[in-house]
Amino acid sequence: MAARALSGVEDAGPSHYTRSLRLPHGTGIATLRPADKHVAAALRLTDLRDLGSAVSRLRRLLDLDADPVAVADVLGDDPALAPIVRSAPGVRVPGSVDGTEIVVRALVGQQISVSAARTTLGRLVAALGERLSHPDGTVTTLFPTAETIAKALADRAENVLPGPKRRTETVRRVADKLATGNLQIHAGRDEADLRRDLERIPGIGPWTAGYVSMRVLGAPDVLLDGDLVLRKGAAVLGLPADARSLRAHADRWSPWRSYAGMLLWRAGRSGAV
Repeated sequence: MAARALSGVEDAGPSHYTRSLRLPHGTGIATLRPADKHVAAALRLTDLRDLGSAVSRLRRLLDLDADPVAVADVLGDDPALAPIVRSAPGVRVPGSVDGTEIVVRALVGQQISVSAARTTLGRLVAALGERLSHPDGTVTTLFPTAETIAKALADRAENVLPGPKRRTETVRRVADKLATGNLQIHAGRDEADLRRDLERIPGIGPWTAGYVSMRVLGAPDVLLDGDLVLRKGAAVLGLPADARSLRAHADRWSPWRSYAGMLLWRAGRSGAV
């Protein structure tokens, strides 16, 4: 999360992660720090009624309800994955605190570098994000709402979301559907229904639909076999690197293919186990 932290919305360092939260009754700022056998959370809320909602979102963000033993038992049975399962125990799949944010970040971040995505999204946040009444250091802003994004992209797209017009139009379509209630992205949705709704939108394919399902719903069995870094990681581990063969091999990882994907991404980024 540190590598992708958005200026104004998030702040991350070696021993902390801080971000703003848009909650049912107000706003909040959460700071997470690793502690002995747990994660310590410090919350600043404008309305205490949001305490339960904030904690629930943070648990989903960190995938704290996962069963790492069950995951390791299945993935560790594959000789190709066993070494990285041992070297990266307790792997989790990052979740989300806001469905709108995740789908916009997924659409903007495709086929560009992490730094380029941060720059583009940073401009969006700077132009449209809502300022917190009580900021905390560099965390000063909420990620913009779907309503705000849809209106701004209809009126002055080039000023708030630079880049390919096709991508901008896809983001606008998604934001408009979210703003009007014709699309819902939240943790309570059925995975198949969400993926179907997303893939009906021009400009959204299986990768984006699968990624959003994994991040927002916590779907445990999603393999993004079209992802280049993931397939590079497969090659590093001696697994098939073409999507079709990798998909066939990955059947043995079910129902934890999302977690296998995290391990493959790790190998793809580092080039080693």
